[in-house]
Amino acid sequence: MIVTGNNQIMFFTRWASDLPWRLLLLILPPLSFIAFLYLSTTTTTTTTNSYSSFAPLTFFLPDRNPQSPSIPSITVPSNKSPENRSLAKKKEDLKRSRIAICLVGGARRFELTGPSIIQNLLMVYPNSDVFLHSPLDRDSFKLSLLKDAPRLASVRIFEPKPLPETDSQLQVLTAHNSPNGIQGLLQYFNLVEGCFTMIKTYQMQNNFTYDWIVRTRVDGYWSAPLQPENFVPGRYLVPPGSSYGGLNDRLGIGDLNTSIVALSRLSLIPGLNSAGFTQLNSEAAFKAQLTTQGVPYFTNRLPFCVVTDRQYSFPPGRYGVPVASISSPGPLSGAKCRPCTPVCAGPCVANVMGTLDRGWSWTDWSGGSLQLCDAHAEWESGWEKIFDHAAGKKLAAARKRVGSLSLADCVGRFEGMKRRTVNWEAPPATEICTLGGRSRK
Repeated sequence: MIVTGNNQIMFFTRWASDLPWRLLLLILPPLSFIAFLYLSTTTTTTTTNSYSSFAPLTFFLPDRNPQSPSIPSITVPSNKSPENRSLAKKKEDLKRSRIAICLVGGARRFELTGPSIIQNLLMVYPNSDVFLHSPLDRDSFKLSLLKDAPRLASVRIFEPKPLPETDSQLQVLTAHNSPNGIQGLLQYFNLVEGCFTMIKTYQMQNNFTYDWIVRTRVDGYWSAPLQPENFVPGRYLVPPGSSYGGLNDRLGIGDLNTSIVALSRLSLIPGLNSAGFTQLNSEAAFKAQLTTQGVPYFTNRLPFCVVTDRQYSFPPGRYGVPVASISSPGPLSGAKCRPCTPVCAGPCVANVMGTLDRGWSWTDWSGGSLQLCDAHAEWESGWEKIFDHAAGKKLAAARKRVGSLSLADCVGRFEGMKRRTVNWEAPPATEICTLGGRSRK
């Protein structure tokens, strides 16, 4: 006789009634327990993806269906560390943030640096708005590369003119080690603060404020993407090294409040004068700006270097300037660099860098991150191949494209930029391109 469910219980009851009562007391408890186990496991197996309160009892019984075990499903935790989850959240937050990227300085070697900025800054944060503040010169035609930028907010390419030098500026600043004296510092400060003025104007036009401002130089070559960890509310980021007695001012990242102070390079000079500061170079003045205004800052190594045509003695003395090979593993944090065949690597770097004053032009070389050039002369013959090998095919192709631009191509690219830019202040595209030697071929 085959019985199941309630019929089986009735069968047990009739069978038990025919037994002597003493024997019944002995066998009824174990029979009841067996019936209880059977019903509980039946309930568990008939409920898909649910967890019966009797489920633990099934561990005492043979598995009746190995392919569909009647145990609760278990969610395996993510193998991401808390740090990785935090970084992923930071990336998502930045995608929703308003970011202004301020590019300042002369175009110089923009055929090398521009594509790296587009790839490792602008494409990494495609929601960011670009603000370009650059003096007009024979290299300005290279700025046409920014036609490939995702978003252009404001462009100002201007003809540079001497700036008035006030008493407070002459007191606070020093011409020592500045290639163009006090005027050179003022022109640089004007580029930085002028870019911030462009940002403020754009904010007013569109009735919003930026969450973050990234200020970097047009002559900066980026070997890797800018990471989200460098955006810290209430603290201003500066690269380590190349501090020259102050703070490395070749790049800065901050929220709006910290950036207001950091980018006010000209406006805060009278305050530094009142505070008694004198004979400051650019880096020392930058540090004084932040400290007197109570802006906390932090340093973090960053994957960029400043491409330079200037010549420096090798090996550098205690207060000399080391020039890194652009192919160095890095991060180089804004150190001067050029494409070269390294003349010093490994233990040699430690010997050379160990002689430098750490508070001056010192650059981190830990982990084999730095290779040095002998930069006492002009760039070596064949530097193009060195650069192309270090930068990769995509950036190498961009370099070659700039060199082969015709006048029509150059003008067309600038006109395309102008159509996409909200605020445009620049000479006619034909003037920019012909100044750069573009012919009508």
